[in-house]
Amino acid sequence: MLKLRQEFDLQRDVVVDILRKEASVCRVKEYSEDVDTRILNVERDGSVLYCWKGGTGTTRIGRYDPSTKQNKLLYTFDKQVCVSSCSLNKEETLLAVSLAQNTSGQERLRPISKCLTLLIEIHPINNTKVLKAVDCRVKVQFLHQETDLKSALESHLLLLTEDGYVDLYHVLLGKQEGYRVVISNPERLSRTAERLAEDLCWVQWDGHTQRLYCLTRKDKFLLRGIQFYPNHSCDTVLELVLELPANAFRTVRFVSLGFDHYHVEKPEQELIRMQVFTNQIERSMCVCYSQPLKDKEELSYTVVLVHKDCSKRFRVSPGNDAPSQSSPQLHPLFIPIGYYILVYLQGYFLHCINTRQHEMLCHSLFLTGQDVNLGLLPRSDALTVMHKEDESSVRILELARGWIHHAELSPAYLLQILRSDAPPGCPGIGSDPRRLAALHCLLIFLGNDPKLELKIIEWLCDNTNTFESFNQIQEFILASLFRMGYEKSLGLDKVLPYSSVFEKKEVPACLLELPGVFCTTELHVEPDFKGKAKRLQGFWSELQGNTEKTKYLNAVPNARYRTSHIQADWDKLRSESRASPHVNHLEENTKKVLSVVDTWCLDKKLVPLFQEEDHQQRAFIGLTVDKLREHLNRHVPQLGKKKIDSLVVNYIAKLLELIRHMLETAWLKNKLGPHVLCLTNKGGPAEWAVFHFMLRILESTRSLCLPLPPGYHTLFAVLAVRCLPHHTFLQYIDHGFLQLTESFVSRLMTDLDNSEANERLKFSILKRLPEPMEQRIYHMWDHPVSSASISRDYVKTLLEKHGKNKGFAFTGRDKPGFKPEFLPLTYLAKMLSDIESQALNPFEEKENVDARFVEDSALLQTLIQLGYEEK
Repeated sequence: MLKLRQEFDLQRDVVVDILRKEASVCRVKEYSEDVDTRILNVERDGSVLYCWKGGTGTTRIGRYDPSTKQNKLLYTFDKQVCVSSCSLNKEETLLAVSLAQNTSGQERLRPISKCLTLLIEIHPINNTKVLKAVDCRVKVQFLHQETDLKSALESHLLLLTEDGYVDLYHVLLGKQEGYRVVISNPERLSRTAERLAEDLCWVQWDGHTQRLYCLTRKDKFLLRGIQFYPNHSCDTVLELVLELPANAFRTVRFVSLGFDHYHVEKPEQELIRMQVFTNQIERSMCVCYSQPLKDKEELSYTVVLVHKDCSKRFRVSPGNDAPSQSSPQLHPLFIPIGYYILVYLQGYFLHCINTRQHEMLCHSLFLTGQDVNLGLLPRSDALTVMHKEDESSVRILELARGWIHHAELSPAYLLQILRSDAPPGCPGIGSDPRRLAALHCLLIFLGNDPKLELKIIEWLCDNTNTFESFNQIQEFILASLFRMGYEKSLGLDKVLPYSSVFEKKEVPACLLELPGVFCTTELHVEPDFKGKAKRLQGFWSELQGNTEKTKYLNAVPNARYRTSHIQADWDKLRSESRASPHVNHLEENTKKVLSVVDTWCLDKKLVPLFQEEDHQQRAFIGLTVDKLREHLNRHVPQLGKKKIDSLVVNYIAKLLELIRHMLETAWLKNKLGPHVLCLTNKGGPAEWAVFHFMLRILESTRSLCLPLPPGYHTLFAVLAVRCLPHHTFLQYIDHGFLQLTESFVSRLMTDLDNSEANERLKFSILKRLPEPMEQRIYHMWDHPVSSASISRDYVKTLLEKHGKNKGFAFTGRDKPGFKPEFLPLTYLAKMLSDIESQALNPFEEKENVDARFVEDSALLQTLIQLGYEEK
């Protein structure tokens, strides 16, 4: 599920370098055994601080730079000391160190404190200043903010103590002799300390975003978020009440504040393990914490989705597949990757929680069993999660091994879930929810990769039968469109559809619940955004807006667009005249969409789409644009009409392009060429495969009430007449799966000969055509019946025009050659002769019209009407 790539190896990148450098100065004997090297901290820029014991009884602190892959010695203590916390300022001029004092043996007789905190000048004269000497643990952390040159001689240090308070030191620096950087106010350092928080029971530092999260408890647990700004000021920007057990923390818990190798709590003694994650791109914030239940048969963990104004509590029962251990690790590891939170307990389960589409369990991936193994150390307390700049991946530190991994979701594993009935790590769980979650992760989270999208479409081509609980083509279309819309504007995640599951009248039970997973949702977590004098800016302002918008849309009925809701409007539109103002307005919408498609697909002519006038689909496209635009203007008017119009046009253009992409993939996969449009040959296996795939696309879009590209119905009908028996083909027409376009019927009339079977097919099709189209098609078919129909229509037209001409009088009765024996026929002939010159001749320039046949047909029809002949 996770793809790991090793970025740092303490042995390879540090220890080997230490040995090499010591060898260069002839001190190899000091390091005849492995160097005792320990990681102390990882700073914001990714640099690793570490210490090691020198062979001459010294302790040294070094820095590894990941960009240059070089090591640098920062400081050497003249004796061996126990470094429990360490931080380096951005300019590499100051080093803050907390030392765990040795109180064993003779040292017990001396009145020394348990922890000594030093501020050391390292560029270059190594003066030291004592900041704290207390009997509790102390953590140190420099702020690493983007600063200008004027503030380069000022550093700011956080000092956090086990007594439950946080101080901020402002350290002024000065230059001497042009290169020496020293502390300007060493005697006044304690006076510069600013108390940020007190009575803490838990604290977390987020170096990537320069935020401090503090948890206090009086009547209730209150989480505070403190943001540090580039000008070195800070604000409490958020307060959030959490429901935690009263005795959740026995001692103050430090998260992401370096590594203390001399104070390690046993994991099973932790009642609560908690961590806060934010995502700058998503404008999201999640508070995650776990607590084992008393019977230890279930594990409980909670994810508070601040940006979604809700909290989700999960209880997981690992079941019989869980490994047998005498003392199982009861706290999982929380791993944030993009908008997913992975909850991982090796050998038990991996829960990939979708924090964007959180409404249903089926959009989150849950794997169980002994095969759930990411290749990390089995105990989560030995693992630390660190953010990366791109938010879509993380770094995971294995402290015991000294390894740092780059971790990201594995597309190959997710594709394996799609393709396999029983992928590894998924015993006993229904395949449909697993596939649905994997498909959404591939399409929405990882979907910017064209090669990956192609693999998913190939999977769709190979699995044309709809799964029991969801339609994979519908999910592909809606999820892909959702990703495109969300990339345009974050405000659309609550108003655009992302899954066809919500279109079902009754959601299948397997999508509503997962075996072994129990979830309860609480709405309205009520975050309190503070921001002094409304100074909220950047991420916090956007998070506040995101949260308020979520509250509003949750209270509005039908805030999420339902594609099927336009069915009634579409049924009504089909009865309207083509020349109505409404249809003309829709045509303008369609022109905008198709112009965008043309700019995207200048080189794509493989499948004959967008190459004909399909008036019905063009009207459908325009209607879809109208309805979606209307919905967005109603629910997210703050985007502005211009942006909404552009977004809607691109959204529908992307829909048509997705369908084209699916067809082109199927076309290439089955090696079809231009010969497929020839109606004289029966279809082979390749044509059958593409026809079946097109039928599934048609069914999927039809139930969602989505338009198709112009030309789709013509191509589908061509394949249908080649692949289906004639009677089955006609049934497809009668049941509405096949729409007879004028382009297809004209091709059918001209390409197929007039064999007995083909004549029957053509007659059957003509009977099913609307009257205007039927008249146009008769002119294309070289057949006596078509000529008879044309002549009847011609006579009817002439008579109708004559009936409107009241001044017409029959005057030819006395002319020579007049034969009154058969008055009806004589009258008809004379009337036609007199008015024929006043009407357009339908037979002019028509290759398939026999004038003599028309006269005979008119006479025959008259005889039939008078009863002298039988039909």
